[in-house]
Amino acid sequence: MNESVELNYRRSGTPGATPVVILHGLFGTADNWGSIGRELAEPSDPGAPPLDVFLVDLRDHGRSPHTTAISYPLMAADVHALVQQLGLRDIVLVGHSMGGKTAMTFAQRWPELLKQLVVIDIGPREHQNNQGHIIEALRTADLSHGRTRREVEEHIAHYVKEPGVVQFLLKNLYWVEEGTLAWRMNVELLGREIGAILAAIGPERVQVPSIFIRGGQSNYILREDIPAIQEQFTKARIETVPYAGHWVHAQAPEEVIQYIRQAASA
Repeated sequence: MNESVELNYRRSGTPGATPVVILHGLFGTADNWGSIGRELAEPSDPGAPPLDVFLVDLRDHGRSPHTTAISYPLMAADVHALVQQLGLRDIVLVGHSMGGKTAMTFAQRWPELLKQLVVIDIGPREHQNNQGHIIEALRTADLSHGRTRREVEEHIAHYVKEPGVVQFLLKNLYWVEEGTLAWRMNVELLGREIGAILAAIGPERVQVPSIFIRGGQSNYILREDIPAIQEQFTKARIETVPYAGHWVHAQAPEEVIQYIRQAASA
């Protein structure tokens, strides 16, 4: 049996305020949510209450441990262990993409710990694999001693044509020691287990109040998916940001912040 791992996280804001736990997507890190986390923790709007914000690196991502298995029950159990360690309750649990499915699985297993669920541009169904070219780019990157970040960037750009995605992936690249680069994410495991990451979550119904935020330009939550989401998540409302794609929090941060604040104040 695979045990939970101790996740890396960053905390900011006001202890004792409503806790907001944020889970990133595939190939991401807690750092992707830095600006939104800061605004939630220390609002620029004097009328907005500060929150107790936790930005989490999921297993095999960021500065959290590399493991030998990944699945939504395992990732949800990791988050539960962190929540228990920190003594949190009445949580607003936020997740994007893979983090959203992790959050949904958490809500199925430990609904009593949640105040609200906020899921960003992902539903509970299985999704198609459109990550093959990214995994191939990461797997085949030469990180031997003496390679430069520029050389790795050029290699990734050969496979990945969207400059923004290239820069997103390169945020995972770091210097292990002088002259030697490495990926923070567990590239081999993620490539091998991509099916588990794209898989549907379990069928259990969830009665936690939920907000599903979909990008109007994304195909991760289709219009025809909405009835099934609302049947499984019986207190869900669906919000659409018309001009956003899959990266809603990057393209429409103010809207996402507003929805999270609504969930915290409910």
